[in-house]
This record gives sequence, C-alpha cells and structure tokens, in this order.
Amino acid sequence: MVLCVDEKSQIQALDRTVPILPMQEGRIERRSHDYYRHGTTTLFAALDIATGHVTGALKPRHRHQEFLAFLKQIERAYRHHADPDGVPVHLHLVMDNYAAHKHANVRAWLEKNPRFVVHFTPTHASWMNLVEVFFGIVERQAIRRGVFKSVKDLNAKIRAFIDGWHDRAHPFVWTK
Repeated sequence: MVLCVDEKSQIQALDRTVPILPMQEGRIERRSHDYYRHGTTTLFAALDIATGHVTGALKPRHRHQEFLAFLKQIERAYRHHADPDGVPVHLHLVMDNYAAHKHANVRAWLEKNPRFVVHFTPTHASWMNLVEVFFGIVERQAIRRGVFKSVKDLNAKIRAFIDGWHDRAHPFVWTK
C-alpha cells in the first residue's frame, strides 16, 4: 500500500469582524478585510493512492512528537491489512524531507516497525506528493471562505469534511 503523508500547518481559525454580505443581483459576495484570529491547528493526513481514502489527525502543533503519534495512528488504521496469505502488507510512505519526519525518535520507531517503508520526495518537489492535492481540496471547500469562532470549531469543520470525503473518495490521477 502506498500512502502519501504530510501535514498542513498553521491553518487559522479566522472570524470576520463584520458578517459576510451575500451575493446579490449584480453584486459579488462582500467581506471585511479585518478578522479575529482565534488560533491555529495542523492537519496530518495520509492519502491511500489506490482508493483516495484519507486518514487524518488534527493537532495543535507539528513537531516530531505529533508526527510520531500520527504514524502510530496510521499503524492502528492499517493493522489488519494483509495480502491473500494473511501476511501484513508493507506501508510505503511518500513524504517530504521536513525535519520532524527525520527526527531520531521517528527514525527509531520506523526501525522497530519494518512494515513501514519511507520514500522521501526531492527537496522543493511537494507537487509530487498527492496528499497536497487533498490539502488543496480541503482549503478550497472547507477552510478558505469559512468563519470559525474557535480552533475547536475549525477542527470540527475539517473532521466533518474528511468524514464526508470518504463517501466520495477516489484515486487522484497524477499529472504534471
């Protein structure tokens, strides 16, 4: 199985100071330029390239500790995936060279879990990681035009989006 893994950090819970004015005949939607910033969250995601299914986690930060916790979540989510002979399948993780992905604690955990095979994308080649396509969809459809009163509200919206995504998940066709 191939999983594209990454994190989208610094997702802001923004609340407008003035309500958004809806579209009217001959007028576009209008919004104020100022906002209240209620904090940030980080979305960790693993995209199964064969199905489009996403395993996600929302964390307040994006250090190696959170990344390691996410790897353990992936391990639990795919624990029962096996080949026809009952042998657990290898999980090939495609990810970038972010320092948290290469931290000594992460490397030590990966060594103890040989089922995980890591493939790092070249530097400055985030477009090669298909989970970035999913992040773009989340940004456009759930975050960009949203109004969030708190980080909890933002996290709930992202979780609901991921849950809804599973009903329409599909493999992405990678093109350059």
